[in-house]
Amino acid sequence: MSSLSLAVRDSSTMLRRNLLHARRYPSMTLNLLLTPVVLLLLFVYIFGDVMSAGIGGDADRSAYLAYLVPGVLLLTIGGTTIGSAVSVSVDMTEGIIARFRTMAIHRGSVLIGHVIGSVVQCVMSVVLVGAVAVAIGFRSTDATAVEWLLALGLLVLVSLALTWIAVGMGLSSPNAEAASNNAMPLMILPFLSSAFVPVEQMPGWFRPVAEYQPFTPAIETLRGLLLGSEIGHNGWLAVVWCVALAALGHLWSRSLFARDPK
Repeated sequence: MSSLSLAVRDSSTMLRRNLLHARRYPSMTLNLLLTPVVLLLLFVYIFGDVMSAGIGGDADRSAYLAYLVPGVLLLTIGGTTIGSAVSVSVDMTEGIIARFRTMAIHRGSVLIGHVIGSVVQCVMSVVLVGAVAVAIGFRSTDATAVEWLLALGLLVLVSLALTWIAVGMGLSSPNAEAASNNAMPLMILPFLSSAFVPVEQMPGWFRPVAEYQPFTPAIETLRGLLLGSEIGHNGWLAVVWCVALAALGHLWSRSLFARDPK
């Protein structure tokens, strides 16, 4: 069997393993998924009219729902990848990785299985949160089929980038609790972006924090694809951020995984 065939076979096996774990122990995924759903309902039904008026429009809850959904979808991805950090940390600390190292399997398949499994879970989580958004009134009637495909591609790319970073955080953490805490910025950063209010409405001292981070260009690009707003330079910025984070996370994770266990 060629090296490529071996890698594909073993990666597929590790992917099935991680998906089975997610199915058998869904509590963490459900807990992480519950946060964006609660925030979506809270901001729409409690703060929707006030927030809509505050960003320069009329008191229109449906308009704020349309503005809010792209940011909540990115928040969902950030939250879901925390589960990947915890899962990787559990594998590293409970001895299964030491067992894998003694077996004739492709070394990188363990990480690849975690990454692909996490991306699949991210996409499923986005679909579920998107279904809730549609159920409470979100519509994207102006988006073409090409724009929908580009939006899906962007969500997958963001999932891939954040998952590699989360895997690195899981590998560098001494236990599952530390991995969960270390990965929390992946869920906190969307709150410091344009997910809930436009960057222009923020205090001047805070705008650089919201503007020069990966979530804001990704949210603005997704918002433009789904709602027809101006994308500008955010499209290529989002892609550059995702590629850079994916490459950084991949190299970091490989380096940590290649170290001999203590």
